Amino acid sequence: MSSAATTSPSVDKVDGFSRKSVRKAKQKRSQSSSQFRSQGKPIELTPLPLLKDVPAPEQPELFLKKLQQCCTVFDFMDTLSDLKMKEYKRSTLNELVDYVTVSRGYLTEQAYPEVVKMVSHNIFRTLPPSDSNEFDPEEDEPTLEASWPHLQLVYEFFIRFLESQEFQPSIAKKYIDQKFVLQLLELFDSEDPRERDYLKTVLHRIYGKFLGLRAFIRKQINNIFLRIINGFALPLKLEHKQFLVKVLIPLHTVRSLSLFHAQVIKGLLKFWPKTCSQKEVMFLGELEEILDVIEPTQFVKIQEPLFKQISRCVSSPHFQVAERALYYWNNEYIMSLIEENSSVILPIMFASLYRISKEHWNPAIVALVYNVLKAFMEMNSTLFDELTATYKSDRQREKKKEKEREELWKKLEDLELKRGLRSDGIIPT
Repeated sequence: MSSAATTSPSVDKVDGFSRKSVRKAKQKRSQSSSQFRSQGKPIELTPLPLLKDVPAPEQPELFLKKLQQCCTVFDFMDTLSDLKMKEYKRSTLNELVDYVTVSRGYLTEQAYPEVVKMVSHNIFRTLPPSDSNEFDPEEDEPTLEASWPHLQLVYEFFIRFLESQEFQPSIAKKYIDQKFVLQLLELFDSEDPRERDYLKTVLHRIYGKFLGLRAFIRKQINNIFLRIINGFALPLKLEHKQFLVKVLIPLHTVRSLSLFHAQVIKGLLKFWPKTCSQKEVMFLGELEEILDVIEPTQFVKIQEPLFKQISRCVSSPHFQVAERALYYWNNEYIMSLIEENSSVILPIMFASLYRISKEHWNPAIVALVYNVLKAFMEMNSTLFDELTATYKSDRQREKKKEKEREELWKKLEDLELKRGLRSDGIIPT
């Protein structure tokens, strides 16, 4: 086995840094994440023979010595310090990755605590504070981990260790425990997307291997909102429903909404933004994604509150909100749901649409509204005509009442004027 790096597909699979941010004038500098523990003098590691060069019976002991050497952490912010030893550790980590991938018989009971110790020394550290409280992973340049040349290989080694055919969870559970999982979850705050990708894989492997930690992992994710489960198997368990209602849905109230998209319609309606048009557009986009996959039987349950909210959005004076709501009628599946339930939806939407067609300030919105009204008319012409007649009749009554109110105020003003003139003696009593 060569000591040179044998790079597996997953080692170099993450490249989150090819795109330059359009919002940042300069890239954030790399940081060591407080990982380096100052030694005060150059670090010297005693070279050890390659594992392949010693007899098989001696390899487990040499494996432990190499793990202990790799507990040493270097200062990568100082690019010129300990260059020879940094390269030696990198080469050793590559050798360990290869060794746990192809070797057999190395996982003695004594190896488990040394593996966890080496991994812990390298990955667990205090992360630096973000330069911005509003860091956007889609737009902002991330803070890169300076020690990644070593850190990546440590993660790769740990994943291969967890996936080994010789791995025994009954032994490993003494060392990969709740404390270890908590420290692992804290690292998800790292801005480096490569590290978060590895952490996701490590946590998934631990969740799969350690049945006793599954409930704890779910609870901690529930409590500290670090990362969100992408999907749930059906039927939903009670704890998953509580997780959705008590954790995921309220996340829509935070400023960093774009990081937390949950697919729960009633929850979205409950926390619908009142004063932020940007969030309204985001909510409308998320709702459309849900409606694309919703079952017709479930759609019926939420159609009334849903289209009452859509009606308010269509009436919004903000162009983007109204436009995004009206785009629902360009979605073929949503249109089929609307058509099947037009007798319920049309009365909810009609008044707003008709009023906007006559009064909205933006001609593009008016054109979209005309298309929606035309679609409704084709779906159910009888109901459309009834609603049109009712709306015009209601408007006439409203205009009549407005005229009567104006006439009444005019009479009151005239009476008040005459009373004032009499009191001044201009008009005899």
